[in-house]
Amino acid sequence: MADESGLSPYVFACEGGLVLDQSTFSMQPGMALELQNFEPDTKGGYRRISGYEKWNSNIVPQDASASEKVLMSAYFNGSVIAARGGKVYKAGTTGSWTQIDTGRTGAGKYTHFRYNLAGTKYIVWADGANYASKYDGTTVTDINTTNAPTNPQYVVGFKSALFFAGMSSEPQSLIFTAPFTDNDFNSANGSGTINVDSTITGLFPFRDALYIFCQERIFKLVGNTIADFVLQPVTREIGCINGFTIQEFAGDIVFLGPDGLRTVAGTERIGDVELGTISRQVQPRFEGLNDVGEYDSVVIPDKTQYRIFFSDTDITRNNTKGVIAVRKGDAYEFADLRGIRPSCTDFVVASGESVVLHGDYDGYVYRQEQGNDFDGNVITGKYRSPDLSMGDAGIRKTFQRIIINYAPEASVNADLFVRYDYEAPNVARPAAYPFDTATVVAVYGTSSYGTATYGGQSNPLFRQPIEGSGFAVALRVNDRGTSAPYSLKGFQLEFDAGARR
Repeated sequence: MADESGLSPYVFACEGGLVLDQSTFSMQPGMALELQNFEPDTKGGYRRISGYEKWNSNIVPQDASASEKVLMSAYFNGSVIAARGGKVYKAGTTGSWTQIDTGRTGAGKYTHFRYNLAGTKYIVWADGANYASKYDGTTVTDINTTNAPTNPQYVVGFKSALFFAGMSSEPQSLIFTAPFTDNDFNSANGSGTINVDSTITGLFPFRDALYIFCQERIFKLVGNTIADFVLQPVTREIGCINGFTIQEFAGDIVFLGPDGLRTVAGTERIGDVELGTISRQVQPRFEGLNDVGEYDSVVIPDKTQYRIFFSDTDITRNNTKGVIAVRKGDAYEFADLRGIRPSCTDFVVASGESVVLHGDYDGYVYRQEQGNDFDGNVITGKYRSPDLSMGDAGIRKTFQRIIINYAPEASVNADLFVRYDYEAPNVARPAAYPFDTATVVAVYGTSSYGTATYGGQSNPLFRQPIEGSGFAVALRVNDRGTSAPYSLKGFQLEFDAGARR
Protein backbone atom coordinates (compact mmCIF):
# COMPACT_ATOMS: atom_id res chain seq x y z
CA MET A 1 0.00 0.00 0.00
CA ALA A 2 1.27 3.46 -0.85
CA ASP A 3 2.52 5.57 2.05
CA GLU A 4 0.17 8.55 2.37
CA SER A 5 1.45 9.76 5.72
CA GLY A 6 3.17 12.75 4.14
CA LEU A 7 0.11 14.03 2.31
CA SER A 8 -1.08 17.49 3.30
CA PRO A 9 -4.83 18.15 3.15
CA TYR A 10 -6.10 21.56 2.05
CA VAL A 11 -9.81 22.04 2.74
CA PHE A 12 -12.09 24.91 1.74
CA ALA A 13 -15.82 25.53 1.59
CA CYS A 14 -17.54 27.00 -1.47
CA GLU A 15 -18.58 30.47 -0.35
CA GLY A 16 -18.13 34.08 -1.40
CA GLY A 17 -19.59 33.81 -4.91
CA LEU A 18 -18.20 35.26 -8.11
CA VAL A 19 -15.42 37.79 -7.44
CA LEU A 20 -13.90 39.86 -10.25
CA ASP A 21 -12.34 42.77 -8.35
CA GLN A 22 -9.56 41.01 -6.42
CA SER A 23 -6.23 39.46 -7.26
CA THR A 24 -5.87 35.73 -6.94
CA PHE A 25 -3.61 36.28 -3.91
CA SER A 26 -6.26 38.20 -1.98
CA MET A 27 -9.24 36.01 -2.86
CA GLN A 28 -10.50 33.52 -0.33
CA PRO A 29 -10.23 29.88 -1.57
CA GLY A 30 -14.01 29.36 -1.64
CA MET A 31 -14.68 32.30 -3.94
CA ALA A 32 -15.05 31.78 -7.69
CA LEU A 33 -13.40 33.32 -10.72
CA GLU A 34 -16.09 31.76 -12.88
CA LEU A 35 -19.57 30.88 -11.66
CA GLN A 36 -22.11 30.45 -14.44
CA ASN A 37 -25.56 29.03 -13.75
CA PHE A 38 -24.44 28.02 -10.26
CA GLU A 39 -26.31 30.07 -7.67
CA PRO A 40 -24.90 30.83 -4.20
CA ASP A 41 -27.01 28.50 -2.09
CA THR A 42 -28.58 29.82 1.10
CA LYS A 43 -27.88 26.35 2.55
CA GLY A 44 -24.19 26.71 1.71
CA GLY A 45 -22.18 26.07 -1.44
CA TYR A 46 -22.96 26.72 -5.08
CA ARG A 47 -26.06 25.06 -6.55
CA ARG A 48 -26.60 24.38 -10.24
CA ILE A 49 -29.74 26.35 -10.98
CA SER A 50 -33.10 24.83 -11.82
CA GLY A 51 -34.61 25.22 -15.25
CA TYR A 52 -37.78 26.70 -16.68
CA GLU A 53 -40.80 25.29 -18.48
CA LYS A 54 -43.63 26.73 -20.54
CA TRP A 55 -46.47 28.02 -18.39
CA ASN A 56 -48.81 26.94 -21.16
CA SER A 57 -47.77 24.82 -24.15
CA ASN A 58 -49.58 27.24 -26.48
CA ILE A 59 -47.89 30.35 -27.81
CA VAL A 60 -49.45 33.69 -26.95
CA PRO A 61 -51.31 34.61 -30.16
CA GLN A 62 -49.52 37.14 -32.30
CA ASP A 63 -51.13 40.41 -33.25
CA ALA A 64 -49.43 41.48 -36.45
CA SER A 65 -45.98 39.92 -36.54
CA ALA A 66 -44.52 36.57 -35.56
CA SER A 67 -41.52 38.44 -34.16
CA GLU A 68 -43.60 40.23 -31.51
CA LYS A 69 -42.24 39.64 -28.04
CA VAL A 70 -44.40 39.13 -24.97
CA LEU A 71 -44.88 42.56 -23.38
CA MET A 72 -46.50 41.45 -20.12
CA SER A 73 -46.60 38.19 -18.14
CA ALA A 74 -48.49 38.75 -14.89
CA TYR A 75 -49.91 36.21 -12.46
CA PHE A 76 -53.48 36.91 -11.34
CA ASN A 77 -55.92 34.59 -9.57
CA GLY A 78 -54.29 31.38 -10.77
CA SER A 79 -53.92 32.46 -14.39
CA VAL A 80 -51.36 34.42 -16.36
CA ILE A 81 -52.23 37.68 -18.08
CA ALA A 82 -50.05 38.08 -21.18
CA ALA A 83 -49.81 40.90 -23.70
CA ARG A 84 -48.47 40.64 -27.22
CA GLY A 85 -48.83 43.37 -29.79
CA GLY A 86 -52.04 45.30 -29.16
CA LYS A 87 -53.93 42.50 -27.43
CA VAL A 88 -54.08 41.04 -23.93
CA TYR A 89 -54.83 37.39 -23.16
CA LYS A 90 -55.40 35.09 -20.19
CA ALA A 91 -54.62 31.40 -19.74
CA GLY A 92 -54.09 28.77 -17.09
CA THR A 93 -51.49 26.05 -17.38
CA THR A 94 -53.64 24.21 -19.94
CA GLY A 95 -56.05 25.24 -22.68
CA SER A 96 -55.83 28.04 -25.18
CA TRP A 97 -55.20 31.72 -24.53
CA THR A 98 -58.41 33.76 -24.18
CA GLN A 99 -58.39 37.33 -25.44
CA ILE A 100 -59.57 39.80 -22.78
CA ASP A 101 -58.49 43.17 -24.22
CA THR A 102 -57.76 44.61 -27.65
CA GLY A 103 -57.40 47.92 -29.44
CA ARG A 104 -54.15 48.96 -27.78
CA THR A 105 -51.88 50.69 -30.28
CA GLY A 106 -48.14 51.19 -30.06
CA ALA A 107 -47.92 49.43 -26.70
CA GLY A 108 -44.53 49.12 -25.05
CA LYS A 109 -43.48 46.92 -22.16
CA TYR A 110 -46.20 46.86 -19.51
CA THR A 111 -46.05 47.57 -15.81
CA HIS A 112 -48.76 46.13 -13.57
CA PHE A 113 -49.96 46.17 -9.98
CA ARG A 114 -52.27 43.88 -8.02
CA TYR A 115 -54.62 45.43 -5.46
CA ASN A 116 -57.87 44.95 -3.57
CA LEU A 117 -60.60 47.59 -3.68
CA ALA A 118 -63.78 47.21 -1.62
CA GLY A 119 -63.25 43.46 -1.37
CA THR A 120 -62.65 42.89 -5.09
CA LYS A 121 -59.24 41.82 -6.42
CA TYR A 122 -57.93 43.77 -9.40
CA ILE A 123 -54.85 43.94 -11.55
CA VAL A 124 -54.07 47.22 -13.33
CA TRP A 125 -51.62 47.64 -16.19
CA ALA A 126 -50.06 50.44 -18.23
CA ASP A 127 -48.02 50.31 -21.43
CA GLY A 128 -46.77 53.87 -22.08
CA ALA A 129 -48.97 54.42 -25.14
CA ASN A 130 -52.61 53.88 -24.09
CA TYR A 131 -54.90 54.49 -21.13
CA ALA A 132 -54.20 52.21 -18.19
CA SER A 133 -56.67 49.33 -17.75
CA LYS A 134 -57.91 47.30 -14.81
CA TYR A 135 -59.19 43.73 -14.70
CA ASP A 136 -61.26 41.96 -12.04
CA GLY A 137 -61.04 38.47 -13.50
CA THR A 138 -64.09 39.02 -15.70
CA THR A 139 -64.03 42.45 -17.33
CA VAL A 140 -61.27 44.77 -18.54
CA THR A 141 -62.07 48.44 -17.97
CA ASP A 142 -59.99 51.32 -19.33
CA ILE A 143 -59.18 54.01 -16.79
CA ASN A 144 -60.14 56.88 -19.08
CA THR A 145 -62.34 59.07 -16.92
CA THR A 146 -62.00 62.88 -16.89
CA ASN A 147 -58.40 64.01 -16.24
CA ALA A 148 -57.07 60.44 -16.32
CA PRO A 149 -53.52 60.17 -17.71
CA THR A 150 -53.65 59.18 -21.36
CA ASN A 151 -50.49 57.11 -21.73
CA PRO A 152 -48.84 56.24 -18.42
CA GLN A 153 -45.86 53.89 -18.36
CA TYR A 154 -45.84 53.18 -14.63
CA VAL A 155 -48.70 52.36 -12.27
CA VAL A 156 -48.64 51.33 -8.59
CA GLY A 157 -50.92 51.51 -5.59
CA PHE A 158 -50.06 53.52 -2.48
CA LYS A 159 -52.19 54.67 0.47
CA SER A 160 -55.45 53.37 -1.08
CA ALA A 161 -54.93 55.25 -4.35
CA LEU A 162 -53.39 54.53 -7.74
CA PHE A 163 -50.34 56.50 -8.84
CA PHE A 164 -49.35 56.96 -12.48
CA ALA A 165 -46.15 58.27 -14.08
CA GLY A 166 -44.18 58.10 -17.32
CA MET A 167 -46.62 60.07 -19.50
CA SER A 168 -44.89 61.16 -22.70
CA SER A 169 -46.14 64.76 -22.38
CA GLU A 170 -45.48 64.92 -18.62
CA PRO A 171 -42.35 62.83 -17.93
CA GLN A 172 -41.73 64.58 -14.60
CA SER A 173 -45.29 64.33 -13.26
CA LEU A 174 -46.88 61.93 -10.79
CA ILE A 175 -50.71 61.74 -10.99
CA PHE A 176 -52.80 59.99 -8.35
CA THR A 177 -56.48 59.16 -7.87
CA ALA A 178 -58.72 60.20 -5.02
CA PRO A 179 -58.43 57.92 -1.94
CA PHE A 180 -60.18 54.54 -2.13
CA THR A 181 -60.78 54.86 -5.86
CA ASP A 182 -58.99 53.75 -8.99
CA ASN A 183 -60.65 56.06 -11.53
CA ASP A 184 -61.50 59.36 -9.78
CA PHE A 185 -59.19 62.18 -10.89
CA ASN A 186 -61.30 65.01 -9.47
CA SER A 187 -59.06 67.26 -7.38
CA ALA A 188 -62.02 68.18 -5.18
CA ASN A 189 -62.16 64.54 -4.04
CA GLY A 190 -58.47 64.30 -3.19
CA SER A 191 -56.82 63.52 -6.52
CA GLY A 192 -53.73 65.48 -7.49
CA THR A 193 -50.45 65.88 -9.34
CA ILE A 194 -46.92 66.08 -7.97
CA ASN A 195 -44.04 67.34 -10.10
CA VAL A 196 -40.37 66.49 -9.70
CA ASP A 197 -37.36 68.01 -11.46
CA SER A 198 -36.16 64.91 -13.32
CA THR A 199 -37.69 62.37 -15.71
CA ILE A 200 -39.35 59.56 -13.76
CA THR A 201 -38.00 56.07 -14.51
CA GLY A 202 -39.90 54.00 -11.96
CA LEU A 203 -42.24 53.89 -8.96
CA PHE A 204 -42.11 51.54 -5.99
CA PRO A 205 -44.19 51.52 -2.79
CA PHE A 206 -42.16 50.35 0.19
CA ARG A 207 -43.36 50.32 3.78
CA ASP A 208 -44.79 53.81 4.49
CA ALA A 209 -43.29 55.61 1.49
CA LEU A 210 -43.64 55.71 -2.27
CA TYR A 211 -40.19 55.85 -3.87
CA ILE A 212 -39.99 57.87 -7.07
CA PHE A 213 -36.98 56.93 -9.17
CA CYS A 214 -35.76 59.42 -11.76
CA GLN A 215 -32.90 59.65 -14.22
CA GLU A 216 -30.72 61.76 -11.89
CA ARG A 217 -32.70 61.86 -8.64
CA ILE A 218 -34.58 59.68 -6.18
CA PHE A 219 -37.45 60.97 -4.02
CA LYS A 220 -39.85 59.43 -1.57
CA LEU A 221 -43.43 60.48 -0.90
CA VAL A 222 -44.67 60.13 2.68
CA GLY A 223 -48.05 60.88 4.21
CA ASN A 224 -51.55 59.51 3.73
CA THR A 225 -53.53 61.90 1.50
CA ILE A 226 -53.05 65.06 -0.51
CA ALA A 227 -53.57 66.98 2.73
CA ASP A 228 -50.32 65.73 4.28
CA PHE A 229 -48.24 64.30 1.40
CA VAL A 230 -44.61 65.41 1.67
CA LEU A 231 -42.01 64.88 -1.05
CA GLN A 232 -38.57 64.19 0.41
CA PRO A 233 -35.27 63.79 -1.46
CA VAL A 234 -33.37 60.52 -1.08
CA THR A 235 -30.49 61.66 -3.28
CA ARG A 236 -30.10 64.35 -5.90
CA GLU A 237 -26.87 62.96 -7.32
CA ILE A 238 -27.80 59.56 -8.71
CA GLY A 239 -30.80 57.93 -10.34
CA CYS A 240 -32.17 54.66 -11.68
CA ILE A 241 -31.25 53.55 -15.18
CA ASN A 242 -34.32 51.39 -15.72
CA GLY A 243 -37.51 50.94 -13.70
CA PHE A 244 -37.81 47.24 -14.56
CA THR A 245 -34.78 46.54 -12.35
CA ILE A 246 -36.47 47.86 -9.17
CA GLN A 247 -37.42 45.12 -6.72
CA GLU A 248 -37.99 44.67 -3.00
CA PHE A 249 -35.24 42.35 -1.90
CA ALA A 250 -33.96 41.22 1.50
CA GLY A 251 -35.76 44.00 3.37
CA ASP A 252 -34.61 46.77 1.03
CA ILE A 253 -35.15 48.07 -2.50
CA VAL A 254 -32.57 47.09 -5.13
CA PHE A 255 -32.26 49.00 -8.40
CA LEU A 256 -29.80 49.49 -11.25
CA GLY A 257 -27.88 52.73 -10.99
CA PRO A 258 -25.24 54.03 -13.40
CA ASP A 259 -22.54 52.33 -11.32
CA GLY A 260 -24.20 48.95 -10.75
CA LEU A 261 -26.76 47.51 -8.37
CA ARG A 262 -27.68 49.70 -5.42
CA THR A 263 -29.94 49.60 -2.40
CA VAL A 264 -32.16 52.50 -1.45
CA ALA A 265 -31.12 52.28 2.20
CA GLY A 266 -27.43 52.47 1.34
CA THR A 267 -27.94 55.29 -1.14
CA GLU A 268 -30.13 57.26 1.26
CA ARG A 269 -27.75 56.82 4.18
CA ILE A 270 -24.54 57.83 2.43
CA GLY A 271 -25.76 59.73 -0.60
CA ASP A 272 -24.21 58.93 -3.96
CA VAL A 273 -20.82 57.69 -2.84
CA GLU A 274 -19.38 54.41 -4.03
CA LEU A 275 -20.30 52.53 -0.87
CA GLY A 276 -23.95 52.56 -1.93
CA THR A 277 -23.14 50.05 -4.69
CA ILE A 278 -23.56 46.41 -3.69
CA SER A 279 -22.20 44.86 -6.91
CA ARG A 280 -18.64 46.12 -6.71
CA GLN A 281 -17.17 42.60 -6.73
CA VAL A 282 -18.75 41.91 -10.15
CA GLN A 283 -18.50 45.47 -11.50
CA PRO A 284 -17.34 44.41 -15.00
CA ARG A 285 -20.80 42.91 -15.54
CA PHE A 286 -22.36 46.38 -15.22
CA GLU A 287 -19.88 48.49 -17.16
CA GLY A 288 -21.19 50.22 -20.27
CA LEU A 289 -24.88 49.88 -19.37
CA ASN A 290 -27.22 52.71 -20.30
CA ASP A 291 -30.88 53.64 -20.14
CA VAL A 292 -31.69 52.30 -23.60
CA GLY A 293 -30.89 48.69 -22.77
CA GLU A 294 -33.41 45.89 -22.33
CA TYR A 295 -33.51 44.97 -18.65
CA ASP A 296 -35.72 42.78 -16.50
CA SER A 297 -35.53 41.44 -12.98
CA VAL A 298 -37.26 39.08 -10.59
CA VAL A 299 -36.92 38.06 -6.97
CA ILE A 300 -37.07 34.46 -5.74
CA PRO A 301 -38.15 35.04 -2.14
CA ASP A 302 -37.50 31.57 -0.72
CA LYS A 303 -33.90 31.78 -1.93
CA THR A 304 -33.34 35.43 -0.92
CA GLN A 305 -32.29 35.86 -4.54
CA TYR A 306 -32.48 38.73 -7.01
CA ARG A 307 -31.98 38.13 -10.73
CA ILE A 308 -31.29 40.82 -13.32
CA PHE A 309 -31.33 40.00 -17.03
CA PHE A 310 -29.74 41.83 -19.96
CA SER A 311 -31.90 40.81 -22.92
CA ASP A 312 -32.31 41.92 -26.51
CA THR A 313 -34.09 40.77 -29.65
CA ASP A 314 -30.79 40.38 -31.51
CA ILE A 315 -29.16 38.18 -28.86
CA THR A 316 -29.82 34.46 -29.00
CA ARG A 317 -31.24 32.76 -25.93
CA ASN A 318 -28.02 30.83 -25.26
CA ASN A 319 -26.00 34.07 -25.25
CA THR A 320 -28.39 36.12 -23.12
CA LYS A 321 -26.66 37.18 -19.92
CA GLY A 322 -27.74 38.05 -16.43
CA VAL A 323 -26.53 38.25 -12.85
CA ILE A 324 -27.71 36.50 -9.68
CA ALA A 325 -27.43 38.29 -6.33
CA VAL A 326 -28.01 36.38 -3.10
CA ARG A 327 -28.15 38.00 0.33
CA LYS A 328 -26.22 36.05 2.95
CA GLY A 329 -26.08 37.71 6.35
CA ASP A 330 -24.77 41.24 5.81
CA ALA A 331 -23.15 40.47 2.45
CA TYR A 332 -24.12 39.70 -1.13
CA GLU A 333 -22.83 36.85 -3.27
CA PHE A 334 -23.07 36.86 -7.06
CA ALA A 335 -23.06 34.54 -10.04
CA ASP A 336 -23.55 34.77 -13.80
CA LEU A 337 -26.72 33.71 -15.60
CA ARG A 338 -26.69 32.45 -19.16
CA GLY A 339 -29.61 31.14 -21.22
CA ILE A 340 -32.69 32.98 -19.84
CA ARG A 341 -34.02 35.67 -22.21
CA PRO A 342 -36.96 37.54 -20.66
CA SER A 343 -38.88 40.29 -22.41
CA CYS A 344 -41.00 40.78 -19.26
CA THR A 345 -41.16 39.22 -15.81
CA ASP A 346 -43.32 38.75 -12.74
CA PHE A 347 -43.17 36.92 -9.43
CA VAL A 348 -45.65 36.39 -6.64
CA VAL A 349 -46.10 34.12 -3.64
CA ALA A 350 -49.42 32.30 -4.12
CA SER A 351 -50.69 29.83 -1.51
CA GLY A 352 -47.22 29.71 0.02
CA GLU A 353 -45.54 28.88 -3.30
CA SER A 354 -43.25 31.16 -5.30
CA VAL A 355 -44.40 31.67 -8.89
CA VAL A 356 -41.64 33.17 -11.05
CA LEU A 357 -42.59 34.00 -14.64
CA HIS A 358 -41.04 35.51 -17.72
CA GLY A 359 -42.36 36.22 -21.17
CA ASP A 360 -39.90 35.57 -23.99
CA TYR A 361 -39.12 37.09 -27.35
CA ASP A 362 -40.38 33.83 -28.91
CA GLY A 363 -43.99 34.51 -27.85
CA TYR A 364 -44.20 32.00 -24.98
CA VAL A 365 -44.55 32.51 -21.24
CA TYR A 366 -42.27 30.44 -19.04
CA ARG A 367 -42.21 29.56 -15.37
CA GLN A 368 -38.77 29.57 -13.78
CA GLU A 369 -37.55 27.23 -11.04
CA GLN A 370 -39.12 24.27 -12.84
CA GLY A 371 -37.44 21.16 -14.22
CA ASN A 372 -33.78 20.45 -14.92
CA ASP A 373 -33.31 22.24 -18.25
CA PHE A 374 -34.30 25.36 -20.13
CA ASP A 375 -37.45 24.05 -21.81
CA GLY A 376 -35.54 21.22 -23.43
CA ASN A 377 -32.22 23.04 -23.80
CA VAL A 378 -29.29 22.08 -21.57
CA ILE A 379 -28.17 24.34 -18.73
CA THR A 380 -24.47 25.09 -19.11
CA GLY A 381 -23.08 25.31 -15.59
CA LYS A 382 -19.48 26.29 -14.89
CA TYR A 383 -17.42 26.76 -11.73
CA ARG A 384 -13.76 27.77 -11.47
CA SER A 385 -11.90 28.27 -8.24
CA PRO A 386 -9.17 30.86 -7.71
CA ASP A 387 -5.59 29.74 -8.33
CA LEU A 388 -4.73 28.10 -5.02
CA SER A 389 -1.15 28.22 -3.77
CA MET A 390 -1.90 26.73 -0.33
CA GLY A 391 -0.29 29.72 1.29
CA ASP A 392 3.05 29.54 -0.53
CA ALA A 393 3.39 30.10 -4.27
CA GLY A 394 7.12 29.30 -4.14
CA ILE A 395 6.78 25.61 -3.29
CA ARG A 396 5.92 23.01 -5.89
CA LYS A 397 3.18 20.57 -4.87
CA THR A 398 2.48 17.14 -6.25
CA PHE A 399 -1.25 16.47 -6.09
CA GLN A 400 -2.68 13.06 -5.36
CA ARG A 401 -6.41 13.33 -4.77
CA ILE A 402 -9.42 15.66 -4.74
CA ILE A 403 -12.37 15.02 -2.46
CA ILE A 404 -15.58 16.83 -3.42
CA ASN A 405 -18.28 17.44 -0.84
CA TYR A 406 -21.58 17.92 -2.66
CA ALA A 407 -25.34 17.74 -2.09
CA PRO A 408 -27.12 15.82 -4.87
CA GLU A 409 -30.79 16.01 -5.76
CA ALA A 410 -30.41 13.14 -8.24
CA SER A 411 -27.51 11.68 -10.22
CA VAL A 412 -24.71 14.08 -11.19
CA ASN A 413 -23.17 14.31 -14.67
CA ALA A 414 -20.26 16.72 -14.80
CA ASP A 415 -16.55 16.98 -15.59
CA LEU A 416 -13.78 17.97 -13.18
CA PHE A 417 -10.73 19.75 -14.58
CA VAL A 418 -7.46 20.41 -12.77
CA ARG A 419 -5.34 23.30 -14.05
CA TYR A 420 -1.86 24.16 -12.82
CA ASP A 421 0.22 27.35 -12.58
CA TYR A 422 -2.42 29.85 -13.67
CA GLU A 423 -3.17 27.86 -16.84
CA ALA A 424 0.12 28.83 -18.43
CA PRO A 425 0.31 27.57 -22.03
CA ASN A 426 3.48 25.53 -21.43
CA VAL A 427 2.06 23.64 -18.42
CA ALA A 428 0.55 20.19 -18.84
CA ARG A 429 -3.24 19.98 -18.66
CA PRO A 430 -4.64 16.67 -17.46
CA ALA A 431 -7.72 15.38 -19.24
CA ALA A 432 -11.11 15.84 -17.63
CA TYR A 433 -11.99 13.60 -14.73
CA PRO A 434 -15.64 12.44 -14.78
CA PHE A 435 -17.62 13.77 -11.83
CA ASP A 436 -20.44 11.28 -12.28
CA THR A 437 -22.64 9.63 -9.68
CA ALA A 438 -24.71 6.77 -11.01
CA THR A 439 -26.84 6.40 -7.88
CA VAL A 440 -30.06 8.38 -8.05
CA VAL A 441 -30.71 9.94 -4.66
CA ALA A 442 -34.38 10.14 -3.70
CA VAL A 443 -36.09 13.50 -3.31
CA TYR A 444 -39.40 13.18 -1.49
CA GLY A 445 -42.35 14.00 -3.72
CA THR A 446 -40.38 13.70 -6.98
CA SER A 447 -38.57 10.33 -6.95
CA SER A 448 -40.13 7.01 -7.90
CA TYR A 449 -39.85 3.89 -5.77
CA GLY A 450 -37.48 1.39 -7.33
CA THR A 451 -35.52 3.98 -9.35
CA ALA A 452 -33.92 5.93 -6.49
CA THR A 453 -31.99 5.19 -3.33
CA TYR A 454 -33.85 6.18 -0.17
CA GLY A 455 -32.00 6.99 3.02
CA GLY A 456 -28.81 7.90 1.14
CA GLN A 457 -26.27 10.50 2.19
CA SER A 458 -27.41 14.10 1.85
CA ASN A 459 -23.83 15.42 1.63
CA PRO A 460 -21.66 12.58 0.27
CA LEU A 461 -17.97 12.75 -0.65
CA PHE A 462 -16.67 12.08 -4.15
CA ARG A 463 -13.04 10.90 -4.16
CA GLN A 464 -11.01 11.40 -7.33
CA PRO A 465 -7.31 10.51 -7.71
CA ILE A 466 -5.54 13.10 -9.86
CA GLU A 467 -2.14 13.64 -11.38
CA GLY A 468 0.17 16.56 -11.93
CA SER A 469 2.14 19.13 -10.00
CA GLY A 470 2.52 22.87 -9.83
CA PHE A 471 3.04 25.89 -7.66
CA ALA A 472 -0.69 26.68 -7.81
CA VAL A 473 -3.76 24.76 -8.83
CA ALA A 474 -7.27 25.71 -9.96
CA LEU A 475 -10.34 23.50 -10.07
CA ARG A 476 -13.05 23.60 -12.69
CA VAL A 477 -16.41 21.86 -12.72
CA ASN A 478 -18.31 21.90 -16.00
CA ASP A 479 -21.84 20.59 -15.69
CA ARG A 480 -23.04 18.76 -18.77
CA GLY A 481 -26.59 20.03 -18.36
CA THR A 482 -28.12 16.57 -18.37
CA SER A 483 -28.77 16.10 -14.65
CA ALA A 484 -30.83 17.59 -11.87
CA PRO A 485 -29.40 20.43 -9.77
CA TYR A 486 -26.81 19.72 -7.09
CA SER A 487 -24.69 21.86 -4.76
CA LEU A 488 -20.91 22.01 -4.61
CA LYS A 489 -20.24 22.35 -0.88
CA GLY A 490 -16.46 22.24 -0.68
CA PHE A 491 -13.21 20.56 -1.70
CA GLN A 492 -10.23 18.86 -0.10
CA LEU A 493 -6.93 18.76 -1.99
CA GLU A 494 -4.31 16.25 -0.92
CA PHE A 495 -0.70 16.89 -1.99
CA ASP A 496 2.98 16.36 -1.22
CA ALA A 497 5.04 19.50 -0.71
CA GLY A 498 8.19 19.57 -2.81
CA ALA A 499 11.19 21.85 -2.97
CA ARG A 500 11.18 25.63 -3.13
CA ARG A 501 12.18 27.17 -6.42
